[in-house]
Amino acid sequence: MSRTIHQVCPDDEADETAARAPWTRYTHEPATMVEWYEPLQLARTGVAVATSTILGRHADQRLVEALSTPSDEYYDYAARDELWIDYVADAGDGFDSTYAVARAVAMPELALGEHVTRRGRILVLGGDLTYPVASREQYERRLEMPYQKALPHSDAPHPDLYAVPGNHDWYDSLVAFTRRFCAKRWFAGWRTQQRRSYFAVKLPRGWWLIGTDVQLGSDIDAEQLAYFRDIVASKMEDGDNVILCNAEPHWLYAEKYGGGGDEQFLDSNLRYLEETVFGDRIRIFIAGDLHHYRRHTTEDGYDHKIIAGGGGAFLHPTHDKDVDRLPPPARAGAGDFVQLCTYPTVKDSRRITWCNLLLLRHNLRLGLVTGLLYLLTAQSMRLDLSKHGIGDAGTVLGKVFHALVTQPASLLWVLALVGGTVLFTDTHVRRYRVLGGTAHALVHLLATLAVGWTAGVVAARWGLTGSPWYLVCGVLIFAGGCLVGTFVLGAYLLVSLNVFGRHGNEAFSSLRSPDWKNFLRLHIRTDGTLLVYPIGIRRVPRRWTRDDRPAPDDPRATAPALIEGPIVVPSARGALSTGR
Repeated sequence: MSRTIHQVCPDDEADETAARAPWTRYTHEPATMVEWYEPLQLARTGVAVATSTILGRHADQRLVEALSTPSDEYYDYAARDELWIDYVADAGDGFDSTYAVARAVAMPELALGEHVTRRGRILVLGGDLTYPVASREQYERRLEMPYQKALPHSDAPHPDLYAVPGNHDWYDSLVAFTRRFCAKRWFAGWRTQQRRSYFAVKLPRGWWLIGTDVQLGSDIDAEQLAYFRDIVASKMEDGDNVILCNAEPHWLYAEKYGGGGDEQFLDSNLRYLEETVFGDRIRIFIAGDLHHYRRHTTEDGYDHKIIAGGGGAFLHPTHDKDVDRLPPPARAGAGDFVQLCTYPTVKDSRRITWCNLLLLRHNLRLGLVTGLLYLLTAQSMRLDLSKHGIGDAGTVLGKVFHALVTQPASLLWVLALVGGTVLFTDTHVRRYRVLGGTAHALVHLLATLAVGWTAGVVAARWGLTGSPWYLVCGVLIFAGGCLVGTFVLGAYLLVSLNVFGRHGNEAFSSLRSPDWKNFLRLHIRTDGTLLVYPIGIRRVPRRWTRDDRPAPDDPRATAPALIEGPIVVPSARGALSTGR
């Protein structure tokens, strides 16, 4: 028997939950941006990723959801004359950035120049909703607390919330996500509705909102595929249009990683879903995962691929690889997808990358690691170079080579460092990984030699000998490793990204930037036209008032503003309107 979850009537007169949403208070301290280069954090995240990958392959939570809910359940808003929808992805990092977006989303009205927009009747959370790893505590502290402060309660008509899980939400095998978003409960002032990690929502004027769950392997499972196939066959009508929300912009990854990348990032089931099940019904692809805004549009102007992952997580670059054009859809005459806008601009993105030269400023604990590695590398060779000057470089290199040949432990240590650096290198071409990683490692080894040599000379000039000389040398090498090691790594990331278009994630996660946030506001008008308002916050506040619902108290902060547009998507492929 077909089952439809009917939402409240257009004016909410029949809403049985007309009372205010509950006001929940959290006592968590506001979260700072995640320190991705903090050693213990890296280790914990690595363990969580490995564990979830193994469990995700053998205990897929989506199968349990499919067995426990009706096979054709969907959510119906079609009776409304018009509808506003908000889309936020990649949230739940630092409080300042997450709350700045949540506050803008929660406002009843938001003026954007000559355009006045309204808070979404639906809020879609588009994946990666907390960092670094999903858990009940992290969701509460990094995501729900900022949204609770932004909209602690609501009156009827209560806004509804739907969520798409990203890879970070899957790092606990989707347990915390399912409890928070698939259990018909309140999320701050929003009501959650879905009972699976994917959903189909019928919107006014022949529009549909589809949210998928691609788990950790960019894969649509068989039960999910059957669910959407049934929705298309039994619920959709000819001429209906789809807004498709995926957790990852697979279209960009396939282009970025080139040969073989399409198979890696676009599994056959996902391709089948998009190209065969939905086909040319899809008018807009929306995804997060990359923490910036980017839009590609077909040359005829009717179909769009939008990345809007600016809900609160650290900024990602927009110049990591030339992707100005993407392959066209199957529809005849559409033309290629052409990149029309990025936020930040490519020029700004390149400029921001130079901040990696001050890597230690943003990652003090990483400096402790590089200092320790430089010290251990120098100590493994047990060389006293204090009697050699700059003119003895050849002799010094000969001594280093001799130490590596005659001391197996030193050689194994150096080879381990080189191997680790090669594994760190971001490229899908093996020879480039070996060449780039080896070059990076050699620069660090030469820097270690220079630091150790300088430390020995300085300690000798201070008249130290014996144990005091070794102690001072050790301190100087450690301090030099902190400074020089992080500078070399930062310079490597700068060159890798600005010259070769690689290491975008590593180069920008190191900066932990809370700025350049964005979200989408969509409006289905009474004539069926869809307007997309891409909204950006150039600089989020660093200080807030001490109210229950804090307001910005930072004169350098910028107000939400349109990034471009609004983007006009007509309900039928015909003449484009102005959208005003």
